[in-house]
Amino acid sequence: MTFFSGITYNWRGLGLGLKTPRLLALGLARLVLTVALTVGVAVVVLSHHLEIVEQVWTRPDSAWVVWLWYLVSWGLALVLVGVSAVVSYLCAQVLFAVFLMDLMSRITEKMVTGEVAAAEPMPVIRQFVFLVKQEVPRALIPILLTLVLMVAGWLTPAGPVIAVLSSAVAVIFLAWDNSDLVPARRLVPFGDRFAFLLKHLPFHLGFGLWFLIPGINILFLSFAPVGATLFHLEKQ
Repeated sequence: MTFFSGITYNWRGLGLGLKTPRLLALGLARLVLTVALTVGVAVVVLSHHLEIVEQVWTRPDSAWVVWLWYLVSWGLALVLVGVSAVVSYLCAQVLFAVFLMDLMSRITEKMVTGEVAAAEPMPVIRQFVFLVKQEVPRALIPILLTLVLMVAGWLTPAGPVIAVLSSAVAVIFLAWDNSDLVPARRLVPFGDRFAFLLKHLPFHLGFGLWFLIPGINILFLSFAPVGATLFHLEKQ
C-alpha cells in the first residue's frame, strides 16, 4: 500500500466514525477522556511551575535579571505542558484506549463483513503464554528504537535529521497500534505481524501523518481504529 493510501484510509475512518452512532460515541468518549486527562495534568503543572523553577533557579533580586527568570519559568512551563500531554496520552492508552480501540475495531469489522472473525480455540493458560510472548516484543521494539534514536541525536551532529526520523518512527508505530488490532485479535504470531508492518511502511507513515498535526491529531487518533480496520479487511 502507498503513502497516499494511508492518508486516505485515516480520513475514511474518521468519516465512517462520525456517521455511525456507536463508533461516534466510542470515539468521542476516547477523545473526551484523553483531553480531560491532558488538561487536568497541564493545569496542575502550570499551577506549580513557579515552585518548580525555584527548585532550579532561585528568583533573583536584581530587576535587570528577574525578567530573564520569568522568561525561563514560562519556557519551562511550556516544556512541562508538552511532557504532560505525552504522559497523559500514554496513561490514557493504558487505562482505557486499548479496550475502546478493540471495541471500535470489532464494530467496524462486523459492519464490513457481517461478523467478527474469531481466533482458533486455545486453552486459557496456553493462550495467556502465547499473548505474553507476542506482546512483550510488541511493546519493547518501539521503546528500544526510540531510545536508540534519542542517543544518536545526542551523540552525533545529525540531530535535525534524526528529529525528523524519530517523528516518522513515532507515527508509524502509532499507526501500527491501530492496524495491528485485527491480526492481534486473531492471535496471529508476532513475526507475521511485524513483517506486515515492514511490508507496508509507506502506508503506516501516511496513515500516521495526521497524528503530527497539533490539535486535530487527537481527533484522528480517536477514530484511527476504524480506518485501520477498513484497510485490513479490504486489502488483506
